[in-house]
Amino acid sequence: MEMNEELYKAQVLIEALPYIQKFNRKIIVVKYGGSAMVDEELKRKVIQDVVLLKLVGFKPIIVHGGGKEISKWVEKSGMEPRFVNGLRVTDEPTMEIAEMVLNKVNKSLVSLISELGIKACGISGKDGGMLKVEKKLSGGEDIGYVGEVTEVNATLIHALLKDDFLPVICPIGFDDTFHSYNINADDAACAIARAVNAEKLAFLTDIEGVYRDYNDKSSLISEITTDEARELLAGGTIGGGMLPKLNNCIDAIENGVSRVHILDGRIPHCLLLEIFTNKGIGTAMLSKDAERFYNPEG
Repeated sequence: MEMNEELYKAQVLIEALPYIQKFNRKIIVVKYGGSAMVDEELKRKVIQDVVLLKLVGFKPIIVHGGGKEISKWVEKSGMEPRFVNGLRVTDEPTMEIAEMVLNKVNKSLVSLISELGIKACGISGKDGGMLKVEKKLSGGEDIGYVGEVTEVNATLIHALLKDDFLPVICPIGFDDTFHSYNINADDAACAIARAVNAEKLAFLTDIEGVYRDYNDKSSLISEITTDEARELLAGGTIGGGMLPKLNNCIDAIENGVSRVHILDGRIPHCLLLEIFTNKGIGTAMLSKDAERFYNPEG
C-alpha cells in the first residue's frame, strides 16, 4: 500500500511537469480574496501554493482585497458600512480605515511568505505611482473615494520580480491630485495582469467557478473562450456577482493575458489543483486560439 502511495505521488509530479515547463519564468497574477483570506488555515494553504509556484519557476504576484476585514473595522469604529450596487461607499473616514486595514492585511501576507523562506515585498498601488485612478461612479451615483484604474506603471513590479521578490499589492491608488482611492481588488488585479503581460490571472472566490445555469451544480464549465463567455452573458443566466468578474476576465484575455482562472478559494490548494492537473477544478477562460488543456478523460 505504501509503495502505491509513493508511486501516486510520483505520478502527480509527472502530471505537473508539462505545466511547469510551459509556465517557467512566466508571470502569474493571483487575486486573493473571499473566505480564503478570513480562514487562517486556508490562508496558509494559499500562501504555500503561491510559494511553490515561485519555487518551480513561475513569477507570482499577489493582488489582495480585504473587504470583510474593512467592514469589520468600519463597524468597530461605530460607522455603518454602506454599499451601492454592490460597491462600498467610501467617504473620507472609511478611506482612512480601508487604507490602514489593507496595509495590515498586506504585511500579514508578507510575514506568511517570509516564514516559508521567500523574499516578499508588500506595496500599495501608490508606491512608484503604480495605479493611477479616476473617480468611479456606480450607476451614475457618487460613491466617494472609489477609483477606476486609468493607468498602470509597472516599473516597480518589474524591478521587484527582477530581484527575485514576490510582490504583494494592495489596491489603493492616486488620482491626478494625489488623493488616495480604494480600488476594487478584481479591477486592480485585472489592470496589473494586463500591464505586466501575465501569462495567467487567477481569481480566488467563494464559488466553484462559472455555471451555465447557476441553479444546476452539474453545469460547471471547465474551459470557456471569450466568445462563449459573451454568449453566456447575453443569455442572462449569470448571477449578479459573477457579471463584473466575467467582464474582467474577458477584458484581461483581450488585452494579452493568456488564461484566466476562476477558482473556489475555499478548496485547500485550489491553485495547485487548477494549474498542475489535467482536469483542473475551476473555470479557465482562454482566447479563441489558445491551446486547450482540459482533458475530460483526465
